[in-house]
Amino acid sequence: MTSRQASWGLSRFRAPLNWWREEGASFQDGVLALVLALLAFVPTLSNIGAQIGDLPERPASVLSIALTLAQTLPLAARRRWPAACLAVVAAAFAAHQALGFATTFGSVGLYVALYSAGAHQVRFRRSTAAAASAGYVALAFVLNRLGSPLGVADFSAFYLTLAAIWLVGSSVRVRRAQEAERRRLAAEVATAAERARIARELHDVVTHHVTAMVVQADAAQFLITSAPERAGEGLVAVSDTGRRALRELRYLLGVLEATGESAAAEAARAERAPTLGRVTDLVEGAHRSGQPVEFSEQGERRLQPVDVELAAYRVVQEALTNAMKHAAGQPTRVSVHHGGERIEITVITDGSAGSPQAAPVPHGPGPQGGRGLAGLRARVRTLDGQLEAGPRPEGGFEVRATIPTKPVQE
Repeated sequence: MTSRQASWGLSRFRAPLNWWREEGASFQDGVLALVLALLAFVPTLSNIGAQIGDLPERPASVLSIALTLAQTLPLAARRRWPAACLAVVAAAFAAHQALGFATTFGSVGLYVALYSAGAHQVRFRRSTAAAASAGYVALAFVLNRLGSPLGVADFSAFYLTLAAIWLVGSSVRVRRAQEAERRRLAAEVATAAERARIARELHDVVTHHVTAMVVQADAAQFLITSAPERAGEGLVAVSDTGRRALRELRYLLGVLEATGESAAAEAARAERAPTLGRVTDLVEGAHRSGQPVEFSEQGERRLQPVDVELAAYRVVQEALTNAMKHAAGQPTRVSVHHGGERIEITVITDGSAGSPQAAPVPHGPGPQGGRGLAGLRARVRTLDGQLEAGPRPEGGFEVRATIPTKPVQE
């Protein structure tokens, strides 16, 4: 048989299996109850089933048929009402045994009902188990009074069998509950991580551009009175910065809304992501805000995954934002070195020794830096990189990041 024929044969069996799985629990349990009810009247299966008491056998009658059906048909509700299902099936089984009717395959319904109660009963589990045990003790007493030759050991062995079936169902229920709890905790962790990622992105976008716009607007306001002919340049800078902020916010919203998109859509969105190639836009924006920035780039720039490009871009963005906020007008040097296995980024803002200039004021978790730097550390750490930030001994502030590279095969 060829592999093509084998796969076709498997697909023939897979379709009915998928259809069965898609049906609801009520339908599946109804089919199970109906099948057991039909098999209960197959003579070759009459020796298979639950039996206790060994009373003199009575001939079949309408009552025996009714009791057999009562041990099978209630299984249609075994997951919806497990306790009620067990009560009906157990009562029918007890009456069937006490009246001495012949064993049928339908008595297997007792085992199924016990398993279902152990696996699906949510409330009053102990009460259900106690009531079932008390009912079995009463049945054993009645059978003994009716002349059953079985002794205490026999009744105890049958009880332990029933208890084992209940415990199997209980263990399945515990495993299901543990799996559901694990999925819930995993979903909470994923949600918290996604919220933190969104918060970092919003901080990086909003803080940088709003800071630049505030600095540029203040400069334009000053130039309106001192040099009106240059005030227009400042307003143009505010407008350009606002457009860049809108572009990055659109990219971020696109990432949040992207669920189940095609690979082509994801690739198109990745092309709009801020990358190292757009660091010059950050430098130009800082220049327009009055921040003297020197930019240098060494090594051969290679195409990197979006996560690496975006992390490197955010490092430069956050460092320039802190420079404009805390050390306005101080010289800042941005250096990007493309190595064979890593990208090294260094941003140094000058300042006098012992001066607090250029040092970001802590606003959140993370040593030596505000919320933005703490978020950057987490972002770089997820890429197996490292970020260090802190004041320099000779004055000023330095941000240094090392990000492992993973070149994309074109």
